Amino acid sequence: MTPSTSDAHDTAERPDADGPGHRDLLAHLGTLTTEAFRPELADIDRLPTLDIARIMNGEDATVPAAVAERLPQIAAAIDGTAERMARGGRLIYAGAGTAGRLGVLDASECPPTFNTGPGQVLGLIAGGPGAVVTSVEGAEDSGELAAADLDALSVTAADVVVGISASGRTPYAVGAVEHARARGALTVGLSCNEDSALAAAADHGIEIVVGPELLTGSTRLKAGTAQKLVLNMISTVTMIRLGKTYGNLMVDVRASNEKLRARSHRIVALATGAADEEIGAALAATDGEVKNAILVILGGVDAPTASRLLTTHAGHLRAALADTGT
Repeated sequence: MTPSTSDAHDTAERPDADGPGHRDLLAHLGTLTTEAFRPELADIDRLPTLDIARIMNGEDATVPAAVAERLPQIAAAIDGTAERMARGGRLIYAGAGTAGRLGVLDASECPPTFNTGPGQVLGLIAGGPGAVVTSVEGAEDSGELAAADLDALSVTAADVVVGISASGRTPYAVGAVEHARARGALTVGLSCNEDSALAAAADHGIEIVVGPELLTGSTRLKAGTAQKLVLNMISTVTMIRLGKTYGNLMVDVRASNEKLRARSHRIVALATGAADEEIGAALAATDGEVKNAILVILGGVDAPTASRLLTTHAGHLRAALADTGT
């Protein structure tokens, strides 16, 4: 297997080693916070394992505070995303290496968690699906490749494209944002360096500055954690805004296995306080749709009426319940 380029190479192009482009790239990398060397950790390999673990845990603990500093920008991006998706648009993540994998992960978890439709939330990674598990050398260096990947999805002004790059300069992520913005899509640039090209290219720039990594340039560490936290917010809060939850209950969960069927039953119980037999009957009548079953029980309506009310109110359970006088 080819060595991974998920972290340090996330920021690297591959010009000739002796050419001016190579020297320029080295000089630029030296200005990036995510690439900074920490001399105080130069002997970390000599420390006991527990000490290294404590240091790493302390580093990780700083990430939420860095995210907190950018909450206004994150919230603005979420509101824009929810507005587009409410009109039928898609949420598309695009990145290379670790950043791309995190986008693919977040997108893949939306269907079982929120019952999103096919293609409603997508993750693009430089080099294609195989790059999720195996490095595809050079793919991250091509903004044209990002444009082609977005064109294959027929990106329009209805969509939202989130470029993800720890360095904020990865050509694939920057190219994706630039191409999507030219198509009228709403764009978000998520990076971990200030004054990044990615943030500058996007409608919503989100720069989570977590500082130098424990291992120099290994941006799968704090930077990756920060990106994961922000992507969690973008998808989760967007889905809350779209009515995919009822309070803090996942009422659009897709019961695709025994564990999720049990969870569905429990969610209906928490929302309604109904007895097990009534819950079972409501879930059976609504083909296992949690939101519909809750409406049947709390609204006192039959399954077809519950389905019609939820369609009328774009899937928002509270609005549908209000329509029943509940």
